[in-house]
Amino acid sequence: MTVGEYLKIRAVRAEQGGTGVFAFFLQGSDITRIADISRIRREEQELKGFQRGVIREHVKQITAFLDSGPVLFPNAIILAMSPEVEFASARGRAPGNICEVGDAGTLTIPIYPEGRRAAWIVDGQQRSLALAEARDRSIAVPVIGFVSAHLATQREQFILVNKAKPLPTRLINELLPEVSVLLPRDLAARQLPSALCEALNTDPSSPFYGLIRRESDGKDKVGIVTDNSLIETMRMSLKTPAGALGQFKHNGRGNDTEAMYEALLLYWSAVRDTFPDAWGKPPVESRLMHSAGIRAMGALMDPIMLRADGVSDRVAAVRATLKRLAPHCAWTSGSWKGLGIDWNDIQSTSQHISKLSDHLMHLERDLARGVA
Repeated sequence: MTVGEYLKIRAVRAEQGGTGVFAFFLQGSDITRIADISRIRREEQELKGFQRGVIREHVKQITAFLDSGPVLFPNAIILAMSPEVEFASARGRAPGNICEVGDAGTLTIPIYPEGRRAAWIVDGQQRSLALAEARDRSIAVPVIGFVSAHLATQREQFILVNKAKPLPTRLINELLPEVSVLLPRDLAARQLPSALCEALNTDPSSPFYGLIRRESDGKDKVGIVTDNSLIETMRMSLKTPAGALGQFKHNGRGNDTEAMYEALLLYWSAVRDTFPDAWGKPPVESRLMHSAGIRAMGALMDPIMLRADGVSDRVAAVRATLKRLAPHCAWTSGSWKGLGIDWNDIQSTSQHISKLSDHLMHLERDLARGVA
């Protein structure tokens, strides 16, 4: 029931990891009155929010289900709540032999205009919108809320809660550098590459400056290289000590991220300068900027960079290797000799990526031996 500019509800309070956690029920229509949907976006190079875009068809399907008659809808909505919420324990003597896990009482949540609300939806975006549109606006919905003023905590929970759901990979990739919680192994393996990718996109000295397309980008952004293709090349290089990046990974003793970033700048700057006519163009005009081209050249980074480590002038060695390779590449016209594929027929499939990567690595090795 609403009292003034507040919503007062019966709740049970518990604690997890030093954070207050509340369990309560709300009428479905009240969720979007107290909670905002924090969609991912960027403001002056800073990542804001964490939610994916609305899946309209999914919302319509849930609304149709809610409107089909009396329904059981026990899936809990998870909210991150501002410290402005207040909790008052219920008075009275507790029953004997009660399990003292939670403290019952009244939770008071202030009601603010959209965009400034005291809670944010961490899980249940589509369900919350469907409940707000349903004919029966009094459906009782279970809610779990935790108190946090820190966006990092909210993002951590969003990633972990949605890990088992079909959450867009690129959305997770962009959020990962912003969290510090201990992540599952598969997500942890993507965290460092995603942070390096973000640096490449925002550093004016990077060959990828402003060229990487991220999930938070608006329609006016000009990014042409998908972040996922770059992240995957870095992830593969980090998997082995023989990788151009993996050699700087010291398990248990931290990572030399500066050396990793320096290697990325050295290699990809050389790629840009070796193929100036193919660099910075949309993938339909240059397969070098295509995910297949990025993945293939990323695979080539390991042998080229590791071989260059053995000479005094690494920059010159890398550029000389790429210069020998350049006449054999077909990024913007012609066809790939040895593959029998026209330049614009290269697709972002595992088969084409594997074929192109193997072709470039065999070609580079033969050129180094002087047999090509």
